[in-house]
Amino acid sequence: QVKLVESGGGSVQSGGSHRLSCVASGITSSRYVMGWFRQAPGNQREGVAACDSDGRVSYADSVKGRFTISQDKDDGTLYLQMDSLTPDDTGMYYCAAVSRDVLFLDDILLAMTVVQALLDWGQGTQVTVSS
Repeated sequence: QVKLVESGGGSVQSGGSHRLSCVASGITSSRYVMGWFRQAPGNQREGVAACDSDGRVSYADSVKGRFTISQDKDDGTLYLQMDSLTPDDTGMYYCAAVSRDVLFLDDILLAMTVVQALLDWGQGTQVTVSS
């Protein structure tokens, strides 16, 4: 059973930086894709960034150039480095994982977004950006 535990949420001033972490356990296949989603109050959950074991990454247009997703090859911990934060980045951030075998699009973030019902999810960590 896959378990994902996020950490690192908190409050930050607009223009600042913050890093989220996600510790994964129970993933036995190397063909897993991991990503970050977020949900602001009143909004639908949206994909933020994704990466896979082949080094492919994908970002939402709203975070390109500001956020960086990475994964520690030794322990599998997933990170999201967030720079130049704005109040629009406020929300609950969720770590997600899914087998590459159930994704049918080349864009791995879009592919994860399409099959959200199949993803394993963490409990979420809140990020609040104040102006």
